[in-house]
Amino acid sequence: MPSRPRRGRGRPPKTARAPEGTRAMLVRAGVGLLTEKGFSSTCVDDVLNATGISKGSFYYCFSSKEEFGQALIEYYAAYFNEKLDLWLTDRTEPPLQRLLNFMHDAKAGMQRHGFRRGCLIGNLSQEIDTLPDSFNGQLLAIMREWEQRVATCLLDSFAPHPTAGQKRLCTALARYFWIGWEGAVLHARMTHDAAPLELFASFYLAQTAQQLGVSLPVAARPSPRVSPARPAPEKTVQAAN
Repeated sequence: MPSRPRRGRGRPPKTARAPEGTRAMLVRAGVGLLTEKGFSSTCVDDVLNATGISKGSFYYCFSSKEEFGQALIEYYAAYFNEKLDLWLTDRTEPPLQRLLNFMHDAKAGMQRHGFRRGCLIGNLSQEIDTLPDSFNGQLLAIMREWEQRVATCLLDSFAPHPTAGQKRLCTALARYFWIGWEGAVLHARMTHDAAPLELFASFYLAQTAQQLGVSLPVAARPSPRVSPARPAPEKTVQAAN
């Protein structure tokens, strides 16, 4: 299905204003579908079927599938930034304990969905050669933000005055984390098993503890704070006509 039907060739005209909340409903459903199927394998009709929203209302909210995809990336990044900040800025815990707690929470999320869903940003990165050009810069910017969050967390090992060399080390370790973690998430989806996540976590934490000169966290500890709910498709009954 083409991402944006040409005028006069199947695209519904903009007539009435879409119902309030339609855009948010489409985005939530789209994020859930893309984390399972990817962008290329998800068509507009899949989103409409998951929500009960009409094609006319979809194209009132988004001019094309590409614009819709950009909105999904922004939404998922905001959700995931909140999750990262929840765990990585918890200064009641040592830095590596925070990182382990995040990985434990992410693993639990994958288990809840039977390992059908991974990371939207990682999924899209695997499709990069077939995605619209506008997605590339957007995805790279998000990955840089995530790397910075992990680097900032690790730098707390050298607080309050890390050296330039320690900053470079933490930046490299943060990049290494995301390269390995996204690969572990992919393998966990392929095997429907948490073992790849646990294997990566054990090796990464051991190596990083040695590099930072700190102790290993013993085990993941739950937090009294609630992790943000993961976006998911929402089936509605005739949400828009």
